Amino acid sequence: MVTNHFDYIIVGNGLAGFQLALALSNDPYFKNKQIAIIDKNPKTTNDKTWCYWEKGVGKWDHLITKSWKTAHFFSSNKALKLHLEPYTYKMLESIHFYNDARRVLSKNENIHSILEAVISVEEQSKITVITSEANYTATHVFDSRITTDFKAQKDSYISIAQHFKGWTIETETAVFDTKAFTMMDYRIKHNNQTTFTYVLPITPKKALIEFTYFTPELVADNVYDIFLKRYISEILNINNYTVTEVEKGIIPMTNFPFKSYSTSNVTKIGTAGGWVKGSTGYSFKHTEKKVHQIIENLKANRLPSAHLFQEKYGFYDKVFLKVLQDNNEMGEWIFEQFYAKNPVQTMFQFLDEESSFKEEFKVMKSLFSIAFIKAFFKTL
Repeated sequence: MVTNHFDYIIVGNGLAGFQLALALSNDPYFKNKQIAIIDKNPKTTNDKTWCYWEKGVGKWDHLITKSWKTAHFFSSNKALKLHLEPYTYKMLESIHFYNDARRVLSKNENIHSILEAVISVEEQSKITVITSEANYTATHVFDSRITTDFKAQKDSYISIAQHFKGWTIETETAVFDTKAFTMMDYRIKHNNQTTFTYVLPITPKKALIEFTYFTPELVADNVYDIFLKRYISEILNINNYTVTEVEKGIIPMTNFPFKSYSTSNVTKIGTAGGWVKGSTGYSFKHTEKKVHQIIENLKANRLPSAHLFQEKYGFYDKVFLKVLQDNNEMGEWIFEQFYAKNPVQTMFQFLDEESSFKEEFKVMKSLFSIAFIKAFFKTL
């Protein structure tokens, strides 16, 4: 069996793996490093949509499908129009990201794409990545595979699933206002759970519509369809449309200690590294920041996983998740308070983990309730 050695091996060519590979390829410091990115999936389909907010021009702007500076929020009894400036909310379809990442990485002779299934990563005298075809050794491995402990120990931690199904629909006539997207719409809900609809209007005749749950339990596939059909008919008043694409996903919202699975030789990345924001499920910009920190750590000869997390935000996320776990019906009220009592810019800073203590106190004050007080002390 052939053994090949690399300075760095990246296991997984999803969002985190590709962003890390791109960052390494763009920095002259790593031009003499041999880097492999290993995944059995060639990533040739549009398997997901990433959305994120940021100020000004971003590094992925050449890939985005659509962007907005205005958002709508609907609760059962309140409608809010949110003006996002100086932020812009951006939509990026994964296939454009994958294709561009492959194009850029293929120009670097020191970066090697290996289409093989990774079976295990062994930390012994050498760090070895064992695939279906060969063994590869590395000085350091960046591993995006989620530990099996996550499922085995799930009951020991708070675990809410952000699960959703989205339809891209096209209509015969112009029905969508492309100047604003719908961040959350709670006017149609499943029982008394935290469920909402998310609408991204791409053109006057085309939009992505997703029905989303923040719940501990999953639902059957046809349940999403029922609520998507209801929303399109009852809220959007659209009767004639064609579903052109379907998207499904499950994002863990949890306080499981993913970050503790990084070692001196193996750094867990992406969802496996705890990079998904526990309280929202957002990951795109968090990934970009964490990749930047890893690059700085490597150049400073620090542990790659150093300084990736701020403990206070982990605590805030845990309190929020505890409320959703114990009082799942409160989700609508929570997000209504978020956006009705705080400027959306403050909320974005808070969720980006860039807020001041004064801003954090204001956000927490807006959520003052018995449920949050109980969750706070349970979390302590």
